Amino acid sequence: MVLASVGTWLEHFHGPVVYLLCGVLVFAEVGLFIGFFFPGETAALAGGAIASLGHANLFVVLVVVVGCAVVGNLLGYEVGKWLGPWLVAHRPLRGRARVRRAEDLVARYGAPAVFFGRWVAIVRALIPGLAGMSRMAYRTFVVFTVVGGISWGATYVLVGYAAGTAYSHVAAQVGVYSLAVVGVVIVAVVLLVVVRHRHRRSLP
Repeated sequence: MVLASVGTWLEHFHGPVVYLLCGVLVFAEVGLFIGFFFPGETAALAGGAIASLGHANLFVVLVVVVGCAVVGNLLGYEVGKWLGPWLVAHRPLRGRARVRRAEDLVARYGAPAVFFGRWVAIVRALIPGLAGMSRMAYRTFVVFTVVGGISWGATYVLVGYAAGTAYSHVAAQVGVYSLAVVGVVIVAVVLLVVVRHRHRRSLP
């Protein structure tokens, strides 16, 4: 299993090396489109698990994973803005079902797709570029990128930390944690919209 092998590999490193490897892998997934071959949550989970072994500082792992997830998205946006049409028309993206799925997600939901796409492997690597290609408002893109990066990064790192070295268990259960976090965010957004709507109606 990829998750187990990466985690075992990272166990041999300490401190700055762990931060560097986790950061590069998380960043490259969306910034350099390696998400087709390597899911970024694997590095985030492994980083949390390594921190639980005392080989790295949990807070630093959190900052590195979240920061690299956000910066990777920003780079992906710029790549999509300038090279998106060419990339989609050529291999390895041409004709891929996941590309069409990501395009539909952006077309249907707009900016919120940046947040929700963060939780779907491979689609996560495509959403920033497609957002840039569609010329999504940059400020809006940044807001959803930051919110998604913080919630996604914190979830996977903390799950990895809590599970320790139980990599196979993490791989089986992580989808449940992801859905729980997404559910909480959806409820919070709905409540915010309802409160704001009622407040506006109460104004003279």
